[in-house]
Amino acid sequence: MPQQLAIIVLVDVSNALASSTLEGNTYLFDNMKLHGSVNQGTGELVTAINGSYWRDGSQASEQVLNWLPYSLGSIPPTVPRGYEVERARQTDEDALAELQELAAKSTVPSADAEAELNRIRRNVGTRVKTTRRTRGRMSGQKIVDVMGQVVTEDATAAASYPAPVITDIYGEAVDSKIMYPAEYGSPDMVTDGWYWSATVDTSRPGTYSYMMRIQLHKLVQTNGELRWDPVNLTCASALKITSEPRRNAFTKAGVGQLPIPATRPGRDA
Repeated sequence: MPQQLAIIVLVDVSNALASSTLEGNTYLFDNMKLHGSVNQGTGELVTAINGSYWRDGSQASEQVLNWLPYSLGSIPPTVPRGYEVERARQTDEDALAELQELAAKSTVPSADAEAELNRIRRNVGTRVKTTRRTRGRMSGQKIVDVMGQVVTEDATAAASYPAPVITDIYGEAVDSKIMYPAEYGSPDMVTDGWYWSATVDTSRPGTYSYMMRIQLHKLVQTNGELRWDPVNLTCASALKITSEPRRNAFTKAGVGQLPIPATRPGRDA
């Protein structure tokens, strides 16, 4: 079975939403740089797919691709998906403790008590309204910044954007039956349990383009309530399938024995 290739789709969500395009706001990486992929770290990545063949030239196996979308300038993807829930619960507990302390100090309304209540209200953060289109992980969550601190409705510029979501992969490579993409479920705690994967037919060399439909989320305020509105954009990329003999990533030569010196260092000098 061939190595499974990962393609990182890193999106500058803030700029993409501001300009309503992923062009110039998407950075693609894969783990095939030493095997022929070009334009790493740009929006013009061409992923090298080096076929696997038997001695008689027939195809040995297909190639497997996995796409992993991440948001630039947001909470790191290595943070477990329950992190926002834990932060929200902690701020609720802190606010409750402060309210109990405030009530114990005085039962008489005063300007100081009102100011203290407003401070607690700001610190407790703001929950996002749940809509039919934003059910799931973001339902009822508080808005947090990249440091994991809750933010209020008057400081949403610091909000950490939810990770981009790939909702479809299509285009020339799919229409030509070179690539067979599908969304799969996984118990992975970081990618939220869903990811896009594809099997690639490596028996037909050539360069094939494909498109990704990516959903971002924009924080909007309506009637005094905040919610994440989905925004669907598209991003292009390509695969280059070759039937060239495999190369050793260290020596750049064909697959075979490594060029071990005839005499070992420190001996027979």
